Amino acid sequence: MKKSMFIYALFLSLFIYSGFVAAEVKIVAHPSLKDASLTKEVAAKLFLGKVSNFPSGTKAIPIDQETGEEARDEFYQKVTNKTAAQLKSYWSRLIFTGQALPNKRVLDDDEVMELIIANPNLVGYVSGDMDTTGAKVLFSMP
Repeated sequence: MKKSMFIYALFLSLFIYSGFVAAEVKIVAHPSLKDASLTKEVAAKLFLGKVSNFPSGTKAIPIDQETGEEARDEFYQKVTNKTAAQLKSYWSRLIFTGQALPNKRVLDDDEVMELIIANPNLVGYVSGDMDTTGAKVLFSMP
């Protein structure tokens, strides 16, 4: 009896813990970018359309992944503290008032990397396990 209770408690704790383990996200840019890193605050401002340049003054063009992609949800939750619903509301308001247009969207991590490597002004985010060879990692958040 005690053994089965122990096993049950072990599985329950692993199940609960797995819900709190989140995936890492990385912000990547072209390797020629002068900036060595970004802060969480600057990253949030870039991706929410509040600033359009990197701290060095270089033009920044953020690219998003499609709605529903795990990397997108993780990124916005961790960097901007916004859920998918809050993000949709935020962009709807900006578009309606003519203050900003949403970031260009791409399908997934692979497309982000392909575009980042080819364009020095783009900035994007990828899952933590994505191979970022050929790009500069500006920010990483577990």
